[in-house]
Amino acid sequence: MADPQGPPDPRAAADRLMDGLRADLERLAAIPSIAFPGFPAEPVREAHDLLVGLLRDAGVEHIETIELPDTAPVLFGEIPPPTPDAPTVLLYSHYDVQPPGDESLWDSPPFEPTPTDGGDGLRARGIADDKSNVIAHLGMLRAFGGRPPVGVKIVFEGQEEYGSPFDEYPPTDPERFACDAMVIADLGNVRPGTPTLTTGLRGAAEVIVEARTLKEPRHSGEFGGAAPDALLVLLKALATLHDVHGDVAVEGLRREEWTGAGFTEEEFRDLAGVEAGLPLLGSGTLGERLWSGPAITVIGIDAPSVDHAASAVVPYARAKLNLRFHPRQDPREARAALADHLSALKPFGVPLTVTPGDTGPGYEAATDGPAYRAARAALATAWGTEASYIATGGSIPLVNGLAQAAPHAEVLLFGAQDNQCNLHAPNERVLLSELHATVVAMCAFVTGYAADFTREDRA
Repeated sequence: MADPQGPPDPRAAADRLMDGLRADLERLAAIPSIAFPGFPAEPVREAHDLLVGLLRDAGVEHIETIELPDTAPVLFGEIPPPTPDAPTVLLYSHYDVQPPGDESLWDSPPFEPTPTDGGDGLRARGIADDKSNVIAHLGMLRAFGGRPPVGVKIVFEGQEEYGSPFDEYPPTDPERFACDAMVIADLGNVRPGTPTLTTGLRGAAEVIVEARTLKEPRHSGEFGGAAPDALLVLLKALATLHDVHGDVAVEGLRREEWTGAGFTEEEFRDLAGVEAGLPLLGSGTLGERLWSGPAITVIGIDAPSVDHAASAVVPYARAKLNLRFHPRQDPREARAALADHLSALKPFGVPLTVTPGDTGPGYEAATDGPAYRAARAALATAWGTEASYIATGGSIPLVNGLAQAAPHAEVLLFGAQDNQCNLHAPNERVLLSELHATVVAMCAFVTGYAADFTREDRA
């Protein structure tokens, strides 16, 4: 239990709690809580029920489950503010995980947490993304004996990885999610040992483009050279999306200079697994290419396979494009820029059929409020160096839903993962030193935020 005369020392509290937190992380990571179609629902419910018990043991008395159609249960907990003037902090993480993929690529079974990295790491699917951050939240609550100096609202989601109707739910129930700040713990540091606040999320959209030129395949010897080849038409269209440097060449997509921290080229090459000797795409800083500028990726293509190819002119081909765009660009505007670019093309005189798909907004946080002041100080306390700002090209759709429900709340994105943890890949791991530092940071954050917060901030 925390000292009732004052807040616990963050580092001493984390030291005292780490053995128990590690044990609970291993218990949670051993549950294959995969909320994808075709996987059993029982492990997802098992993880949910384990967390209910852990939260109760941490002193959270008000716990309920939000049950929505077509999604896994969302665990909601609440601790009232200790005084009327104290702020409320919403803590978010998710307890579901990605499927393990090809298990032959793992060095140990994906749901048997296994030590790695000289004893500092634990390897398992989902142990970093995002069960480490669930445990970090629990660590802070335990450090204060369930009586932190702020009000707390807890949201542990159970179907983040596959996608969920819960993304759209918070604005329909704004009172439940009302808060002064939220800690979205579904990411972490740019590299181990470098405290990092993520301040921007790129938006995402999809577009399908197709070419149809013949009623059916025709002999390439008799008809090739004059009959329009749908695959050549499609490839010519796709080639217009980038310039000679590999930069996106679609007008209307926003790109700005990135002034925060970023990867070194060597780090990025290693993280991306770029083959030796090959250049990277595009020009400008990596931050511009990855975070404050657009990216267009061909994520799928329908065309005859090489192994089963016939000597014939292809009558039909299509591709699915994934667009990532600037955090502040309107998603419909960004998707329309790509769709309009393709619709205006007529490669070899052949019109294309362009079908806009799903889109999701990006997010850019304001960083000048009391929660950010407290977070910067807390991360410096935990890691012993000043925090860096980065963005991410990935999307967390729920952030926008929560921000709409609590439009005046500061949104903080940090956690126990790091960009070398192999999330979504074989041999995912978390470093216990990063988990320990995150618990320290969480404790220091709520203490500093409670001390710095005033009614004027809430107004």
